[in-house]
Amino acid sequence: MLEWALVFLVISLVAGALGFTGIASGAKTIAKILFGIFLVLFIILILLAWGAGELIF
Repeated sequence: MLEWALVFLVISLVAGALGFTGIASGAKTIAKILFGIFLVLFIILILLAWGAGELIF
């Protein structure tokens, strides 16, 4: 999921540099949503691993 967020970020940057602002805006929004989902899932998995005793600090 993080990989797709990075792909859409690159698409957004390239489209913005070429002047396609509508495409850049859409790709930026998709990248932000995918990154947010990734971050939430990452935090949930860290908490579950900590709760199961498999995460050692």
